[in-house]
Amino acid sequence: MKLLEGKVAIVTGAARGIGEAVAVKFAEHGANIAFTYVSDSSKEKAAALEAKLTGMGVKAKAYQSNAGDFAACEMFVTDVLKEFGTVDICVNNAGISKDNLLLRMSVEQWEDVIKVNLNSVFYMTKQIIKPMMKARSGSIINMSSVIGEMGNAGQSSYAASKAGVIGFTKSVAKELGSRNIRCNAIAPGFVETDMTSYLKEGEAADKYKAGIPLGRFASAEDIANVTLFLASDLSSYVTGQTISACGGLNI
Repeated sequence: MKLLEGKVAIVTGAARGIGEAVAVKFAEHGANIAFTYVSDSSKEKAAALEAKLTGMGVKAKAYQSNAGDFAACEMFVTDVLKEFGTVDICVNNAGISKDNLLLRMSVEQWEDVIKVNLNSVFYMTKQIIKPMMKARSGSIINMSSVIGEMGNAGQSSYAASKAGVIGFTKSVAKELGSRNIRCNAIAPGFVETDMTSYLKEGEAADKYKAGIPLGRFASAEDIANVTLFLASDLSSYVTGQTISACGGLNI
């Protein structure tokens, strides 16, 4: 059974990692996909993903767009509405980390992380709620992090941005619930992506895995499966929640 048949989904930051896995998972379940990538270096990967999704029998289009820029988000959503007609699902996945101890962290490092990880969620959500309110239906899924729940030394900017996503999610859920628009967050733990490639092997990996009850890092597909649940009608009575997909790291 395809859970998203005929739906239109936006996924930001989908050229790789979790975003790419979400786009593929959604396409497997019949959703048409509009996704973003930000840098010229990702253009080839984005084109390959677009071709892969199209080959799965859905409509798909890649857009080069900076989720941390309000005007770019506005233009992107306008283009998606022209091309796809509506937006049923939005996955705010774009994110970066610039880890540093607070004593050494520059203002620029702090602002870059907040802009991409937190401001982008506001920018995109502000744009996509218009068609969702008109349709009186929609699912917004914001990618937070277990670090936003627990904190972590050397990651104050990342933790602050991801904690902000959780508070934003709860507030939006309360504002839009009466319009049948759901807003939830996912807080992944350590996920095997390019961003965490330095943790795959060695003492650092063993140290972190020792603190995870399930004893392993997540795959991107693990997170995509949770995202699919929140995007589909299987979670039609779930809103304002944060699902910690972290293997038990935060318990």
